[in-house]
Amino acid sequence: MVVPEDVQQQLLSRLKRIEGQARGVQRMVEEHRECGEIIRQLASMRAATHSASLFLLKHYARECSHNQAESAAGEQPLEDLIQLLLSSS
Repeated sequence: MVVPEDVQQQLLSRLKRIEGQARGVQRMVEEHRECGEIIRQLASMRAATHSASLFLLKHYARECSHNQAESAAGEQPLEDLIQLLLSSS
């Protein structure tokens, strides 16, 4: 399944913010900042990556359900989604 342009742009925007956060954490480590500050920023990055994953997963789920409804044989898109959900936990 190909990611539509609008979804791709939103996802890329999120990933660029995460990339900026990662660079910020690297600087914090190089500057010998307090562990608590670094951990808070890492937690923020984790939340941002989780949010980006959920964003893409929601799009994928919508597409799978749409494709499932249109397909007569149709088990594969739903099975793919189930496998993704199981592997992400």
